Amino acid sequence: MFDYMDCELKLAESVFRQLNTSMAVSQMSAVQCRLAPLIQVIQDCSHLYHYTVKLMFNLHSCLPADTLQGHRDRFHEQFRSLKNFFKRASDMLYFKRLIQIPRLPENPPNFLRASALAEHVKPVVVIPEEAPEDEEVENLIEITTAPSVEQQSVSDIFEQTFGPPNGLKDDRDLQIENLKKEIELLQTELEKIKLEAQRYITQLKAQVNSLEAEVEEQRKQKQKAMVDNEQLRDELERLQKAKLEGDKNQGLYLEAERKASTTEIRYAKLKEKHNELINTHAELLRKNADTAKQLTVTQQSQEEVARVKEQLAFQMEQVKRESEMKLEDQTLQVEQVKRQLESKAEELTQLQQLLSHSKQVGSDLSSQLEALQAEKEALRKSVNEKECDLISTKGLIQEKELLLSQEAEKRAKEVQELQEKLVEKKSHEQNLQQKLLDDQFRILQGTIKESESIIQDAVAKLDDPLHIRCTSSPDYLVSRTQAALESVNALENGHKHYLANMADATGLVAALAQFAHLTADAIVNGSATSHLAPTDHADKLTESCRDCGQHSLDYLNKLKDKQSLQEADPADLRTALQRLFQLGQELRPKSLDVREEELGDLVDKEMATTSAAVEDAVRRIEEMMNQARVESSGVKLEVNERILNSCTDLMKAIRQLVMTSTQLQKEIVESGRVRPCLFSVAVIYFF
Repeated sequence: MFDYMDCELKLAESVFRQLNTSMAVSQMSAVQCRLAPLIQVIQDCSHLYHYTVKLMFNLHSCLPADTLQGHRDRFHEQFRSLKNFFKRASDMLYFKRLIQIPRLPENPPNFLRASALAEHVKPVVVIPEEAPEDEEVENLIEITTAPSVEQQSVSDIFEQTFGPPNGLKDDRDLQIENLKKEIELLQTELEKIKLEAQRYITQLKAQVNSLEAEVEEQRKQKQKAMVDNEQLRDELERLQKAKLEGDKNQGLYLEAERKASTTEIRYAKLKEKHNELINTHAELLRKNADTAKQLTVTQQSQEEVARVKEQLAFQMEQVKRESEMKLEDQTLQVEQVKRQLESKAEELTQLQQLLSHSKQVGSDLSSQLEALQAEKEALRKSVNEKECDLISTKGLIQEKELLLSQEAEKRAKEVQELQEKLVEKKSHEQNLQQKLLDDQFRILQGTIKESESIIQDAVAKLDDPLHIRCTSSPDYLVSRTQAALESVNALENGHKHYLANMADATGLVAALAQFAHLTADAIVNGSATSHLAPTDHADKLTESCRDCGQHSLDYLNKLKDKQSLQEADPADLRTALQRLFQLGQELRPKSLDVREEELGDLVDKEMATTSAAVEDAVRRIEEMMNQARVESSGVKLEVNERILNSCTDLMKAIRQLVMTSTQLQKEIVESGRVRPCLFSVAVIYFF
């Protein structure tokens, strides 16, 4: 149907496109020849639009809305094109004179709402009725007679000029006159046939109306009979109760007999009506047969008369079919009424039997009539009172129901509003929850970035020449490394807690801050401890500090990314810190574990080691100075030289301090201020 509609719209578009809008006027014959086919297009498009709307609503009631998205888009395009076509056609005088074009709604139907089908109005195309057939016949007569008059005038002029031979008319003139007379006779007969057919049609319509009135009257009688039947059933129930009320049953019996006789009389009347309808139907059939015979005889006279006769025959046949259908309906209804009357007759026989039985019972109960009448009056009064109470109660119930319905509507509206607020609140809570998660993760990322900067700063100090002057003891390094290991454990616990509840990152943030500071402190102290450690231990300490910083940064990078957050593992970091802790343990002084007699040798060894370390440091500083002179220049070279000169002076001062302390110890022992038995060089060093 969409394709059919597209073809119709394309045809209309091509017609309008061929017209020159600046020159074309709908009253011009050339333009009208092109616009004439669009009348049929308008009629087809109105029907296609109506059927398409109904089909679309049926499809939306059976299939999902997403499946029919393409159908809706195509319908909306056709709706706009059809609306423009109807609007453009309705503005032309040619169409205003010949056809009434419907107006489409402003917006297309909403197929997603099933109730919109009730709002759809079928577009109806109205074509004004043509002139009656009588006028057409008169026009035909005028058209046919005019040439004959003109021909007669021409023949008269010819006869006046030349005249017939010997003043006599030839055979052709006689034939022409005979044909003219026959045509006039046929025209008069045609008029008579039309009048008679019209009269027959009016009679048939009148008979059909009378039959419809009779059918309506029979229907009313049927309804009345049904009402009487219901009354008889009620009376039967009352008669069954009349076993306790004798005289009342007697009166009901007489009333039932009277109504039964009335029903029998009505049944006889209905039967007579049915016979009259059958006779009327037969008479109508005979009249229809006579009319058909007359029309068939007239059909053979002339082609024009045949066409008129066919039209009349078609109308008569249609009226005949309608009358037959109505008569069949009436016969069916009469048969139904007959069957109902038969059933009523059976019920009446049963009622008569029951009444005869109740009559016998009523004779025994006649003695109780007075008491029952008094009781009846009392019951009637009580019934009236109960009815009044019932009416008032019904009024109260209706008021209560109205109040309850209003309260229910109010509650329903409140529930709907609360549900909408609940949905909004849930969506708001979800947004807040997501915002909280994002804020927590942003805080975590900020803390991680700050921790990375702290650790990167600590790692950078490993290569900072200014940091060479900083020193630290192994004991302090061990304590800082132990604290860093504990912070790693706290960081791991905070990581697990954050994975369990990502809306709370306080524990992980606090652990990260503590971890960053303690790890950076351990790295800085490891570097400071390496400045006083032997060369092998110093290199190991520096390498361990670098590994610790690198593993810390790797672990923080994993924590910073959502994808690798769950896979972050501080095992490598813990291993690096443990290795740094072991190196600090190895560098701790072991003098307390040595006996007093071995301290003198240890002092000498320590002094020799210190002197060697100082000489090695001086040598390395000189190498660094030479390298700085090669690689640097300007201010940077001057700064580096000052730094290295300061370091050289420091090493020389340390060497001088060692030598002075050794000389001082010797002088103390040799001076005799202390007794050699009590204090020796080793004991002085121990203290």
